[in-house]
Amino acid sequence: MKLHLFDQLNHSQRSALAAVSVILFPYFFPNLFQPLGRASPSMFSEWNAPRPMHVDLLEGALQRQTPVELQTSLWSPLEFQGWKRCIEPPKSPSLPQKSRGYIQVFLDGGLNQQKMGICDAVAVAKILNVTLVVPHFEVNPVWQDSSSFADIFDVDHFIDVLRDDISIVKELPSDYSWSTRQYYATGIRATRIKTAPVQATADWYIENVLPVLQSYGIAAIAPFSHRLTFNNLPSDIQRLRCKVNFEALTFVPHVKELGETIIHRLRQTPSINQAKGNDYMMEGTVEFIKQQIGKYIVLHLRFDKDMAAHSACDFGGGKAEKLALAKYRQVIWQGRVLKAQFTDEELRNQGRCPLTPEEIGLLLAALGFNNKTRLYLASHKVYGGEARIASLSKLFPLMEDKRSLVSAEELAKVNGKASLLAAVDYYVSMHSDIFISASPGNMHNALVGHRAYMNLKTIRPNMGLLGQLFQNKSIGWPEFQSAVLDGHRNRQGQIRLRKEKQSIYTYPAPDCMCKA
Repeated sequence: MKLHLFDQLNHSQRSALAAVSVILFPYFFPNLFQPLGRASPSMFSEWNAPRPMHVDLLEGALQRQTPVELQTSLWSPLEFQGWKRCIEPPKSPSLPQKSRGYIQVFLDGGLNQQKMGICDAVAVAKILNVTLVVPHFEVNPVWQDSSSFADIFDVDHFIDVLRDDISIVKELPSDYSWSTRQYYATGIRATRIKTAPVQATADWYIENVLPVLQSYGIAAIAPFSHRLTFNNLPSDIQRLRCKVNFEALTFVPHVKELGETIIHRLRQTPSINQAKGNDYMMEGTVEFIKQQIGKYIVLHLRFDKDMAAHSACDFGGGKAEKLALAKYRQVIWQGRVLKAQFTDEELRNQGRCPLTPEEIGLLLAALGFNNKTRLYLASHKVYGGEARIASLSKLFPLMEDKRSLVSAEELAKVNGKASLLAAVDYYVSMHSDIFISASPGNMHNALVGHRAYMNLKTIRPNMGLLGQLFQNKSIGWPEFQSAVLDGHRNRQGQIRLRKEKQSIYTYPAPDCMCKA
């Protein structure tokens, strides 16, 4: 009888075949080694579900009693701080009689990085006295989102608001129709500017881009992200950047309509039945209900695998998670993550670890948010799935997100498009009573600046303090809450003046705000 081939292999051959299979298995079945989305941890590389890291604090938070006075202070809007919006130049702007040519920019990154690029492009067009072509968005390599400017922003509104500041066209005239993204991708072109330094000055553009415009009538700048300084620019240029950011860039109607639907449903008073199924009693007094009725807080929770790995911190997922994140760092950044040289304790003492969903929940509870709080979760995918957000859900049973508030049909126009989904979250965040982010980043910075400009309450977590508190395993709930309240008294939307090199989009005062 002819033996099966595998039966003819000796022991060493079988061992070698098994080893090869282990090595190749992840390549043929990659999804088994990656988180499958918000609701599912991965099956192998992080198969140990994360457990609560702060059990005693969690128990204390679940039994919390929030004084009415704290609730009153917490939900009260910010008082006027003596600053008003101030984006129009001292004298009426006037367009030059003749443009010096056309400028194109190609923008990468996510929604908020693109927004900053648009603002900078308008400023550069003003500096050079040229016509701006509506910016081109690159396909996002992370989310594979091909959304264009017109898919996200209202182009007509953008052009109309800036009509007295610069000239803007949707498309190039036929004489320049050859100047496309594909044209610049296929060779070295005299009209492409590739050397713009990060934080370039106005003089750099005049010395390096203007000659190209004078020779060819057009210049294309790529890359362009973060290519204009925040320092030593004329006040009218700085105010123009803010005018673009806060006034000219509005979302397309269907994004605003979906945002309004979500806001309306968040502001509806939930029934107590929505909180059933929890293993603790709901706080319930007339005073509490009066303070919170029709109000909601937005939590921007960016806790994806990319951030978790790059932080080099320990998030309680055990040895399997540590190994998986180390492997991810090696594959994505070839081990070049500077934070990895520090211990978890050192990183937390420096406030350099993003807050986990559990930790941001404990912070919110300590600040005085009770379990009747309407909490909107603005996030994409949470690394670790439902197990990672279990403690947060337990603390705030009325937590919602896009998918829990609207139907699949209502989401159809934005589903699968990261930039449009982020735009919806941005819109809902800008209309919230309170906003808080679990970690710094582009969305955090953009909303901190925009809400400061509008004088809206925004809580900035004291990362250094929280890192130390969460490392103290003997701290009790009363002591923890007292330290949190003391450490956040002046971190709830108070105006902070921009310092040198800081972003005007995060710190709009004093460049774009005037003392009243």
